[in-house]
Amino acid sequence: MPFEIVGEITQIQTIAVGSSIRGLQRLRRLYGRGRWRKLRGVALVRLRSGTIRKAELHWYEAHGIGRKEIKRKRYVD
Repeated sequence: MPFEIVGEITQIQTIAVGSSIRGLQRLRRLYGRGRWRKLRGVALVRLRSGTIRKAELHWYEAHGIGRKEIKRKRYVD
């Protein structure tokens, strides 16, 4: 992974739920059925270079399955 999450994710917001998610079939095929949600939040991340920055993260999550495919979208610092 090109970054590591340092601390906790804050300012969590739901972007999409269920059939509103693009690629829902892919998520179900890879990880199983569940109430999938796409979420975003802000966290400190440690980059490969060792630099720590605040970034906006997006990920998918379902109850009983957990967080999957965490992506860094942009820096907010």
